[in-house]
Amino acid sequence: MKKKILISSFDLAIGGVERSLIGLLQQMDYQKYEVDLMLFKHEGEFLPYLPAGPKLLTEISQYTTFRKSIRQVVGEGHYQIGMSRLMAKMASIIHGKVKRIDEPGYLTIQYGWELANPVLPKLNKEYDVAIGFLWPHHFIGEKVNAKKKIGWIHTDYSNIQLNQKVESRMWEKVDEIVAVSEECSKTFLTIFPELTKKMHVIENILSPQMIKELAQEPVDELKNSQGKTILVTVGRLSHAKGIDQAVHACKRLIDAGYNLAWYVVGYGPLEEGLKKLIIDLELQDHFFLLGKKVNPYPYIKSCDIYVQPSRYEGKAVTIREAQILGKPVVMTNFPTAKSQAKDQFDAVITPQDISGIVEGIQGLIDNDYLRRKLISNMIKQDYGNETEVEKLYQLIEAT
Repeated sequence: MKKKILISSFDLAIGGVERSLIGLLQQMDYQKYEVDLMLFKHEGEFLPYLPAGPKLLTEISQYTTFRKSIRQVVGEGHYQIGMSRLMAKMASIIHGKVKRIDEPGYLTIQYGWELANPVLPKLNKEYDVAIGFLWPHHFIGEKVNAKKKIGWIHTDYSNIQLNQKVESRMWEKVDEIVAVSEECSKTFLTIFPELTKKMHVIENILSPQMIKELAQEPVDELKNSQGKTILVTVGRLSHAKGIDQAVHACKRLIDAGYNLAWYVVGYGPLEEGLKKLIIDLELQDHFFLLGKKVNPYPYIKSCDIYVQPSRYEGKAVTIREAQILGKPVVMTNFPTAKSQAKDQFDAVITPQDISGIVEGIQGLIDNDYLRRKLISNMIKQDYGNETEVEKLYQLIEAT
């Protein structure tokens, strides 16, 4: 008999986690496993990329509420969830002020799930393995009946602020933990060393063939950049991704006489602030926010240099995608950076500030030998890792 597997996540909107989930689902052996996919919301630009193998479970209205406003939640009649969300928001603000946390968003999510849990429904079906692909993992921990429960980590725990007691209670209900990189694993275990025996590393699954095929699609937005050095960044417009640092770096490069066009593919909460910053620095002809793109690969393929200005990452899928497409990469030295690339071999790793980003880009523009060396090294590498799915099979079969 096939083993019954449940995989849960929020939706399939554009993002690194969602692309990783599609990569996993495309590689799974559906002759061997019966896979149910629980998406809290049936939406997102990556929905058309779902393979035929998994069965998409029906939406459950209570679970669709977590990215809606409190007003929307109450308007839909989910009064208890709305109250729990309000309490979570207040608790995160208080906690954030006491601990001097600049970005309490993770706390709000954490408290939101913790407080809403009592009124969220359970799934009736019994599974051999339940996989929570997106943090937090209260759903698989408390609302799913499974012989084994696996929770994924996609972020660098050294750079997020959480209530550790609440977090520990959540992880107690998970049998195995999967981090997407060795560095991601290490930063997590620094905070929760007692969970070492549960920890495993399975990298995000990428198919070079698929990426190269999708990169062939034409793009129109870059047509007016002839004669300019084209830079591309793909990422959410958030504090973690450091796009604000990229805007300031662009200004310094323009002032230093470099003729460039910097394109950012992505969306997020800082969009309006970034647009204002671009205007304030008079970069309208040099720095462009392109918004959501289902397929970012043609933009990466069209650039001269790919730039990742992040403050922190778990595993930046976009760096690997740029390397697969043979594009010179400039990346900041975020804590997990050296698990993704080797400095001066297949990327330039810079100090994690505006000056570092500027110097890294200058170095690649001015040094043709270094640029060609990086490209040559990347072309010789096999960045495909479809066999990573075998590690998941080992965890499943150990039930």
